[in-house]
Amino acid sequence: MSAPAAIPSPPAPVAAPIPSEDQIARKFDNCVADLLVNAGLGFGVGVVASVLIFRRRGWPVALSTGFGAGVAYSNCNYSLNPYVLPGTKVLPSTTRS
Repeated sequence: MSAPAAIPSPPAPVAAPIPSEDQIARKFDNCVADLLVNAGLGFGVGVVASVLIFRRRGWPVALSTGFGAGVAYSNCNYSLNPYVLPGTKVLPSTTRS
């Protein structure tokens, strides 16, 4: 008996480059999601602090919601502009012709 012939495997799929519009859209979607989560957490912490500590005043809710939104803004700024982050070195792309 002869050994069965080796079946060649198909070539590995090549990943297509992601268009820049999709990259920006994905980063912006992450920014909006981060804003909702952080502002929501800040709102919850503010409500709990307002009820338990500050005799149901409104300013702890506004302050902590603002802190959450500020953290989300900072994260989004770092995501969209990597030059802002200290210690980050952005290298130019090397394209071959």
